[in-house]
Amino acid sequence: MTDLAFPDHEYLTVKELAALLRLKERKIYDLASSGAVPCSKATGKLLFPAAEIRAWIEEATSGGLPEVPAPAARPPIVLGSHDPLLDWAIRQSRCGLATFYDGSLDGLDRFVRGEGIAAGLHIHDAVTGSWNVPAVSRAAAGQNAVLIAFATRRRGLVFRPGANAPSGLADLAGRRIVPRQPESGTDTLFRELARTHGLDVAQLDFAEVARTEDEAVEAVRRGEADAAFGLEAVARSYGLDYLPIVEEQFAILVDRKAWFEAPFQKLAAFCASAPFASRAKAYGGYDTGDFGAVIWNA
Repeated sequence: MTDLAFPDHEYLTVKELAALLRLKERKIYDLASSGAVPCSKATGKLLFPAAEIRAWIEEATSGGLPEVPAPAARPPIVLGSHDPLLDWAIRQSRCGLATFYDGSLDGLDRFVRGEGIAAGLHIHDAVTGSWNVPAVSRAAAGQNAVLIAFATRRRGLVFRPGANAPSGLADLAGRRIVPRQPESGTDTLFRELARTHGLDVAQLDFAEVARTEDEAVEAVRRGEADAAFGLEAVARSYGLDYLPIVEEQFAILVDRKAWFEAPFQKLAAFCASAPFASRAKAYGGYDTGDFGAVIWNA
């Protein structure tokens, strides 16, 4: 049995558990995020059930504290939302990072589970009107992570030249639209804006789901749909017309340890370079002036 003095209440805070185990508070966050220590999360705050922590400690066969396992290494993968400029920068910088794009919400969930070192996000919060921080602060409070600005992007309706051009979201009723996957920030934002603009999504004819920005716009170019809720930059690349609707904040949630390692530092250095700025300008619809600014810190 351990002779450590437990507080007499049901749950321990991070500070209390750190003092109990004689570890730094950051180590406690690492243990919680890796699943190595029993914990629960209430309103974004980590709490540790005292009874389970006591049992966890008493499982040690050596008579001392349980051996603290190192957090599992994150694979060098960038998750989350597809962004053409970020995708280009990852390849052009030759940083060695892999990518798996399947939407902002999917990427945030996978990041919390440790399936990658970073996630690109553009998640709008309808209650506050802000971007990314509410979702990240709820889901990633226990992560050793930081949210950095990547770019402001212009998003709107993409359609073929010479077509019956829509005048706004409400004008999409009865048209064939390219939908995005439910795990994407684009789908969430489109449905939110549809409600505010008086568009009933049940009146839309949906084409096949597109899982990237390029897929969505290319479907319009091929004539498989009348319009997509896409990026100005991609519309330009495919020679399509574009009606601006909203400016969104695209940010990258990064594991703090990975941020200081060579692959991500190489990518970050490239994103601060003149060739990156030149490509962003050529794409159109991007403002990268705040790249690297810290938006949220765990």
